[in-house]
Order: sequence, then C-alpha cells, then structure tokens
Amino acid sequence: MRSSNHLIGLLNFFTFLLSIPILGGGIWLSTRANNTDCMTFLQWPLIVIGVSILVVSLAGFAGACYRNTFLMYLYLWAMFFIIVVLIGFVIFAYVVTDKGSGRPVLNREYKDYYLPDYSGWLKDRVASDEYWRKISSCIRDSGVCRRSGRADGGFPEPADTYYQRKLNPIEVKLTGI
Repeated sequence: MRSSNHLIGLLNFFTFLLSIPILGGGIWLSTRANNTDCMTFLQWPLIVIGVSILVVSLAGFAGACYRNTFLMYLYLWAMFFIIVVLIGFVIFAYVVTDKGSGRPVLNREYKDYYLPDYSGWLKDRVASDEYWRKISSCIRDSGVCRRSGRADGGFPEPADTYYQRKLNPIEVKLTGI
C-alpha cells in the first residue's frame, strides 16, 4: 500500500473513532429525551451526524486499505457533500443572525438585543407561540436564570451591581431589562 493510502486509512480510522462519541451522545440523549424538548431536538441531528461520519469514514478506510476505487469515489463524494452542507449551514447561520449584534445601553455594561434586528425567518420562529414554548422550555431547563444571580454575603447582589455586569443576550432578555 502506498503512503497516501496509509495516510487516508489512518485519518479515516481516527474519524471513525471520533464518530463513536458523537453517536453515543445522540443515543444518550435519546434515553433522556422524554425530559425536555431540547434533548429531543438535539438527539436526532447528533445521531444522523454520528452515523454519517461513521459510514463515510468506514468507506474511506476500506477504500484506502483495499484500494477499492468505488469506495474511494463514494468517500470523496460523501465528504464533498458533507463539507458543502456544513458551509451552507454556516452561511445560513451568519445571514440569519448578521444584524442582531446588540445596541449599547446607557450606563450599562451589556448590550440590548431587539428581535426586529434579526432576519425575518428568525423573527418569525422566535415570535411564534409554538416555537417560543420550546425555546423558553430549553432556557428554563438549562438553569441560566439560577446561574445568572450572584450572592454577596448570603444576600442577592444589588440591582445596580447586576446591571453593571457584562451579561449575555439570554440573561438580558430573561431578566426583563
């Protein structure tokens, strides 16, 4: 076997090993999916991504080790497709969130975020009652509200101190500021 085949086989073997925790994470979420909408939402993409990477890496590994031209073509086209889909997702995420960078607030360390600043698709999703129930359930289940408050000597921090902190967009909106 040539050294390039050894390299492709080795890389695909490592990719195969990396797909196992991804697939395992999806399966683990599926066992806990009845708890929250977030886990249900995340389990299937993780399982699909894990299986896809597993199958593609096995095809590349077998094609490289056995010098099977068909498997190598299948591997190359599948990798091309996966890369195009990932680039498309990154572009989509950027376009949807591009203008929502936040506005400065007078005498505050954080920025304020307004729904009209975002794309129409994202606004419609967040403003929809059906999706907002799922989003708010995910936020509540994550415990971000409990973690955002700090105690000083056993007492909650004063509002002025809280407002001077650098808050993330979720903390700003959940506190109703």
